[in-house]
Amino acid sequence: MKATAKAHPIQGLVKYHGMRDEELRLPYHDSISLCTAPSHTKTTAAFDESLAEDQYAIDGEPVEGRGAERIRAVVDHVRELAGIDHRVRFESENTFPTNIGFGSSSSGFAAAAMALVEAAGLDMTRPEISTVARRGSSSAARAVTGAFSHLRTGLNDEDCRSERIPVPDDLESDLRIVAGMVPSYKETEAAHKEAADSHMFESRMAHMHGQIAEMREGLREGNFEAVFELAEHDSLSLAATTMTGPAGWVYWQPRTIEIFNAVRELREEGVPVYFSVDTGASVYVNTTEAHVDRVEDVVADCGVDTRVWELGGPAEILDESDALF
Repeated sequence: MKATAKAHPIQGLVKYHGMRDEELRLPYHDSISLCTAPSHTKTTAAFDESLAEDQYAIDGEPVEGRGAERIRAVVDHVRELAGIDHRVRFESENTFPTNIGFGSSSSGFAAAAMALVEAAGLDMTRPEISTVARRGSSSAARAVTGAFSHLRTGLNDEDCRSERIPVPDDLESDLRIVAGMVPSYKETEAAHKEAADSHMFESRMAHMHGQIAEMREGLREGNFEAVFELAEHDSLSLAATTMTGPAGWVYWQPRTIEIFNAVRELREEGVPVYFSVDTGASVYVNTTEAHVDRVEDVVADCGVDTRVWELGGPAEILDESDALF
């Protein structure tokens, strides 16, 4: 009863903010994202009746406290679905910096859900597995289905699950994402808890249905400019909501703003390029293959480390030879 899985982290395009149910992690509204590759999380999970307690480790370090509670929520749900009570050994590792705004919880819980479901012997589709991953992180649901995916809101697992959005091949193959890494610790879960307390939250909710419809239309048409201009605007909308909550979360750092300005200057020169930010200081800079080298140079000149990513696929089960233990 052992399996290993890999999942890619997400970049939010129309981002979710806030949860109507914190235990089931049911978001207030729909969300759409894309997965970034080759960045990924790899996880091995094994149910073992000889263990006295669950064992969780990420990047070689034991997981305790709130992190362990979130993993246990996914593990317990899989145990319930499979009708087993064995303890689990769980190890995970990431190929990219975590907790700086690049979706490590999405790939982490997506890989965890895939590995746990497989190890438990459950036969589930990826949309079904997305409801398992969602119990760890709502964004992880979209990392399960991969590429461009849409998580619908709802009050149960039948409605609140992720589905893949088909898009033209040109958009998938031509997309390049320059990751501008701005190290700065961020506390996403706390921001979600107080989302509805911002006076901007109702305004965000009021235009969310239109945002989702426009994003789906842009993706269906393969319209790069429409998709990523909307993602840029949504990043600013999200920030307005987090900044006006009770804690006044301000995630951006000076280099974050510097990257924003550099992107806008490039766009004035005719380069197809747009920034996007989740809850963090690091920046996704979306462009095309023909312009990626120039864009990366400009982002690097802002004094940050960079990586170039492409569109990532769905979470997948790996061979036994890839196991972490």
